[in-house]
Amino acid sequence: MSTCNLNHTQQDVRLKLEGQQQFLPTALSQTLNLFLENDHPQETLNELFHLLKKYDLSSKEEQESRNQKLNKITLERE
Repeated sequence: MSTCNLNHTQQDVRLKLEGQQQFLPTALSQTLNLFLENDHPQETLNELFHLLKKYDLSSKEEQESRNQKLNKITLERE
């Protein structure tokens, strides 16, 4: 994934999650929704946004990789 110089708001991440929700595993989607109920550092928000961006267009292998990274973020930064 390429780096981006934009800072994404909590709302940006929520909207991206809503747009990709049907493509995510249900448990992961629920975990991310709960995770986003709290405030998080800008770095975390940016990382989440880019992992969700074009998730639906990613290969199954790439989706699995992203799922692992998303799970790791929610576990490490609760």
